[in-house]
Amino acid sequence: MTLLDAPVYNARLANRNRNVIIAIIAIVLLIAVTGFLGFLTGHGWFFSTVPSEHRVNKFLDAVEANDFTKAYGLWNNDADWQKHPEQYKLYDFTQFQKDWGSASDYGVIRSHQIVIVKAVGNGVVMGVNINGGKTPLFLRVDNKTKQIGFSPIELYVGP
Repeated sequence: MTLLDAPVYNARLANRNRNVIIAIIAIVLLIAVTGFLGFLTGHGWFFSTVPSEHRVNKFLDAVEANDFTKAYGLWNNDADWQKHPEQYKLYDFTQFQKDWGSASDYGVIRSHQIVIVKAVGNGVVMGVNINGGKTPLFLRVDNKTKQIGFSPIELYVGP
């Protein structure tokens, strides 16, 4: 065989190679578009804030159902908080009920909607409209402890 002798054309191998290249390009484009859309929507790379959003939704669902025991457990990421309430003296259950119960600034909480989410530092900050309000309440979920708290950071929601 000399340098100018071409191998026999294999159509099956050529089709497989073409399909593999197309698949790789499609996957790279899908990853790029997903990441870019996540960046634009404030959901981070590959929607990494979704677990925190789910946690806040569960918390607010419990508040709407007046299940403050469950809601306080979600707030502190401790379902057994009643066994050791002394750990939560800084924000105890009584104060929690004042902030989230019928005597709160929002009255009885009947509905909520997360309007903005952004990963900030080692947590996720989200703005939540309570009872259809126009000014969101900003909550923060810590990435490590999964505790919910009031956010010192307020995000720009827009006009």
